[in-house]
Amino acid sequence: MSVRERSGPRRGRGATFNPAGRFERRASEALDDGSSAAEAPSALPTVVVEQAARSIISHNDSPDLPFTQSINPYQGCEHGCVYCYARPTHAYLNLSPGIDFESRLFAKTNAADLLRAELAARSYRCQPIALGANTDPYQPVERERRITRSVVDLLSECRHPFTITTKGALVERDIDLIAPAAALGLARVLISVPQLDHDLARRLEPRAAAPARRIETIRRLAAAGVPTGVLVAPLIPFLNDHELEAVLAAARRAGATTAAFIVLRLPHEVRALFAAWLQEHHPLKRERVFSALRDMRGGRDNDPRFGSRMTGCGPLADLLARRFALAKRRLGFSEATRELRCDLFRPPRTDRQIDLF
Repeated sequence: MSVRERSGPRRGRGATFNPAGRFERRASEALDDGSSAAEAPSALPTVVVEQAARSIISHNDSPDLPFTQSINPYQGCEHGCVYCYARPTHAYLNLSPGIDFESRLFAKTNAADLLRAELAARSYRCQPIALGANTDPYQPVERERRITRSVVDLLSECRHPFTITTKGALVERDIDLIAPAAALGLARVLISVPQLDHDLARRLEPRAAAPARRIETIRRLAAAGVPTGVLVAPLIPFLNDHELEAVLAAARRAGATTAAFIVLRLPHEVRALFAAWLQEHHPLKRERVFSALRDMRGGRDNDPRFGSRMTGCGPLADLLARRFALAKRRLGFSEATRELRCDLFRPPRTDRQIDLF
């Protein structure tokens, strides 16, 4: 196992080590020669680097995703979810997808200015923009940086449709912007709740809002008139999949009207990170979890194919899908998600001139 530094769990961090990125030409391996007593790794502060991005709207044509445009105000995510499929993107920055991903963040400080220019372009065609498709737009750093709020403010000003996916209760701060947009059919929020078990969540997602707090966020958003759904993701066999029905029931009682789920994905370096996490926290379940995952991924640890990468395939995946469908129907979740409006879009002004009339 190639690592950048000595392994071991750190308080408030999800990853237990810093694997070398797959593009690095050199790698080091931690070695205990027994010359000194082992010490627990020290706590790591979060370092935020201001980044001047060159563009802000990302585009995709994936048939598995319900959107074609997205914005990620931050690279890296302090929530530290050990299973996060976005971790491998840190390798492109010559950083580790492990602890680096959750402790070395990049804030796109010019996001709103770039967005204004891109929305004002004559060639731009309005389609809903997803916030939180990669890293969480309401992770702790947003409390001070307020980059996500500046983006939501501009989208609301232009009457541009948008969706938000988050594990952060901080989204409640922006209800003053989201609720008016929702009233016009322009906004929708998804709260990710993989499990209700507080202790499990604290280890899996160390700096995300507690599960009960996320359920309360659903309640507050719904009370404000914001169409709110629950995303049960990721479902991990023999670890949190038994809570599927309980999560759906709690979210529905809180006011969620839509629901979706995703089976755990382990692309690139995430596989080793999750295996090390299991070995540290649930060693007796490690082989059982991976065996079930391989059953749902065609014998592999990860299946990147469109159509099956989100939900898996085979008997176990089919069973999860049936359980989800039955609970969703029994609890009264909507079968379809209402389309957001694009006809109200007004391109933003890019100059400071005052209209004469």
